[in-house]
Amino acid sequence: MVTFAGSTVVISIFGLVLMGRSYLWGLALATSLTVAAVVVASTTLLPALLGFAGRNIDRLRMPWFRHDVDGRRTLSWRWSRVMQRRPVAAGLAALVALVLLAAPATGLRFGMPDAGNGTDDLTSKRAYDLVSERYGPGANGPLLVAVDLAGAEPDAAEAIAGDLAGTPGVATVVPPVVNEAGDAAVVTVIPTTGPQDEATEDLVHTLRDDVLPPAVEATGATAWVGGTTAAFIDDSEQTAARLPLFIGGVVVLSFVLLMSVFRSIVVALKAAVMNILSIGAAYGVMAVAAGGGWLGGLIGIDGATPVPEWLPMMMFAVLFGLSMDYEVFLLSRVREEYVRTGDNRSAVADGLAATARVITAAAAIMITVFGAFVLEDAVFLKLAGLGLATAVLVDATIVRLVLVPATMELLGDRNWWLPRWLDRLLPHVDVEGGGGAPGSETAGVGGAPADGEPQPVPVP
Repeated sequence: MVTFAGSTVVISIFGLVLMGRSYLWGLALATSLTVAAVVVASTTLLPALLGFAGRNIDRLRMPWFRHDVDGRRTLSWRWSRVMQRRPVAAGLAALVALVLLAAPATGLRFGMPDAGNGTDDLTSKRAYDLVSERYGPGANGPLLVAVDLAGAEPDAAEAIAGDLAGTPGVATVVPPVVNEAGDAAVVTVIPTTGPQDEATEDLVHTLRDDVLPPAVEATGATAWVGGTTAAFIDDSEQTAARLPLFIGGVVVLSFVLLMSVFRSIVVALKAAVMNILSIGAAYGVMAVAAGGGWLGGLIGIDGATPVPEWLPMMMFAVLFGLSMDYEVFLLSRVREEYVRTGDNRSAVADGLAATARVITAAAAIMITVFGAFVLEDAVFLKLAGLGLATAVLVDATIVRLVLVPATMELLGDRNWWLPRWLDRLLPHVDVEGGGGAPGSETAGVGGAPADGEPQPVPVP
């Protein structure tokens, strides 16, 4: 199971190469090697150390923590039974909550937060404020218009500068600076708004689409809008355009892998959808915080700020891997109980009871680690910490404690349905090393026939 869990994380991380950015290859490779090293250590070094420790490993037990509790007496087992008695109401309530949390993500605006978001003790913030006060906020992010004068009219640069100066949203245009050869010029355009403002992004598109085309046609020159601010805008738009491809690629690969393990279409599809919903909820909460307001104020974001384009990308890579780990850990236990008893309801409750402590402890650790990012001064770290912590919290509560028992109760034995032809095509992956489920040669997991109504597995 450790190896399989590590594989899901590697798939999520290596999905970054679908973004079409060369620098992400190195990031994906380095991160994947780290995960592989942890997997190797967990399967070799850790068992060896536990062997040396022997029973001494349990000497320092927490006095208030009971180790001999019957699984059916735990709170998680009783909670699962409550959800299973009202599966429709519980499932709909959880789904509505996730959709409401994810809804603000539709207004997520990509861009690079500027120095104006820093704290006053930073010299970069003080310099930004001084420039904004004396020269206007746009002076912190000027646009550079490069003009190719080869074959153009003599006054082409001045004509283009005049058209730029008359554009709404432009505060100042610096006279063109022509090179010694006289075949190129640079025109500096100062917007009326700051680098991270949405109006500045609109201005860049206006200059490119509406102002420069007729100007260059009239003068015979060629011009392009560049500079750091424009480069950040371009990078944000290109990354946002490829984000669906990245998400889709990772989800499809993980879906196939989960089908191979659990021999079920429904379980694999449900896991992928639930993970996407929990990550969508994180995006929504992050979007609300980035807009300022009460939530942004709680973590030190006083005004609206764009979200760095790489942040949702990295969040998905990390969170999808973590969510899949939790899902595999839980469903492996549920599958084991279902194969043993053939009772779907008891298998879900017992599986949840057996894994709740481990999943809750792991989630608490990750929430604490991610939540610490909120205390940093950098805006992107605050947003990253809030989003990551939210996703793990939602995944460990709404998804695992409500949606999983509710949906699996509604679907019953159909949870483990797999067509016969697909069962033959998929490789058999046994994460527990137990040699597969009884009847897996001709049926889906748990003995559910590929054709017709699924039937329980005979109890061995």
